[in-house]
Amino acid sequence: MHRTLLSIRDRLDGFGVVLSGLCAVHCVLGIFLVSILGIGGGALASPAIHRVGIMLAVGVGIVTLGMSALRHGRTGPLLIGACGLALMALAIVVGHGVSEALLTICGVALVATAHIRNLRGAH
Repeated sequence: MHRTLLSIRDRLDGFGVVLSGLCAVHCVLGIFLVSILGIGGGALASPAIHRVGIMLAVGVGIVTLGMSALRHGRTGPLLIGACGLALMALAIVVGHGVSEALLTICGVALVATAHIRNLRGAH
């Protein structure tokens, strides 16, 4: 049972890294397509995409980073991830534009770093 939980946590940490990367690509691609080419604004800038993304990030972050902090006492990844999630939440509040993209990209970079540190610390 213990091994199964660790395997699930590792997979969720991996999913967190992938989700962070997809979010960063979405931001950069969105700015490029909307600002430079003037296409895709309705779909790429949809607030629903950002709300779903932050909900997924918070869920995965709480489970994986929280489990690791409780199990191993390493709070570093949890704190880094929490800062990243805070930046991502702030990005939703500031509205669309360069500020939103920068906050989101910085946030997902921190969250991905936290998940990577979590994975490295688990092995």
